[in-house]
Amino acid sequence: MEKKTPLYQIHEEYHGKIVPFAGFLLPIQYSNGILHEHQLVREKVGIFDVSHMGEFTLCGEDALMNLNYLLTNDYTNMVDGQVRYGVLCYDNGTTVDDLLVYRIAKDDYLIVVNASNTDKDFAWIKDHLQGNIKFANISEQVAQIAIQGPKALDVIKRLTSDIPLKNYTFNQHVLLNNIDCLLSHTGYTGEDGFEIYCANKDAINLWHTLMTYGHDFGIEPCGLGCRDTLRLEAGMPLYGHELSDQITPMESGLSFFVKLDKAFIGKSTLEKPITRQRIGLKLIDRGIARENNRVYLDDQEVGFITSGTYSPTLGYAIAMAIIDKPYIGEGLIYQIDVRGKRLKAQQTALPFYKRNKKEETK
Repeated sequence: MEKKTPLYQIHEEYHGKIVPFAGFLLPIQYSNGILHEHQLVREKVGIFDVSHMGEFTLCGEDALMNLNYLLTNDYTNMVDGQVRYGVLCYDNGTTVDDLLVYRIAKDDYLIVVNASNTDKDFAWIKDHLQGNIKFANISEQVAQIAIQGPKALDVIKRLTSDIPLKNYTFNQHVLLNNIDCLLSHTGYTGEDGFEIYCANKDAINLWHTLMTYGHDFGIEPCGLGCRDTLRLEAGMPLYGHELSDQITPMESGLSFFVKLDKAFIGKSTLEKPITRQRIGLKLIDRGIARENNRVYLDDQEVGFITSGTYSPTLGYAIAMAIIDKPYIGEGLIYQIDVRGKRLKAQQTALPFYKRNKKEETK
């Protein structure tokens, strides 16, 4: 049976279209629809319930050593209040999950994982821990709300001056309408924004607070549907699509987050040259490419689609694919098999969309 987040009654009140997702009942959209919500986040500010995400704590004198051994990235030079992305790999280099690490203090970290992988990740990490540490799954105690869009900072400024202004940083014990929050300058939409953690009991009050203070900036609830179209436009990988137990972070184009000058699980495979890689595709023919559609070049199968959608911002269909390296080239025209019909698509740079930061507050 699917779980409900602490904000479930809010989604019913706002007439959200509820669907099962990652073991939870969550809104895929609200009454105005996915296209409206997508454009809202690109132009104003949207609010999302992301309380389904998993949260772990890792503490103790060997916490850093374990992070560096478990994950592809290097956490040695992190400072308090910093967030860093990383990938958890199997021994063969394929992906257990991708996640965020928050440094709370020396020897004290918060790990945020994908909802569908919470139990799997917890078990994997627990089985590979060494030394003097304490490791706990606090997912059932924590709610998370994201506000995303160019007006997100304006909303937060109405509530507090205790704001982490630099991307991938956070402040603890920020009071938003007297609610104790962890305020993180992070997101998954390609826009500026914040992810806010609080106790479950405070989630509904926090939602109403953000809606009230965001009213003048056009804030509206947004669902899973536009969350996916937004991240795809921004070229962000999603576990189960661009990363999986069949795809390595190197193949997904995440080499920046793989530090080969240290020891970690899966390193021996990730050191080897890759034979395929993630690329972006712009569809030329009318239609939408979907996950696992086969990709061809001159009638030779060369890869497969990992994600595809219509891009509301760009006005045409886009997709990401894993392609064999000999058949990758900027501007090449591929054919995608969509239900027996071959649709033409041109390779294009990632991300498909990048926000204009010139007018953002520094």
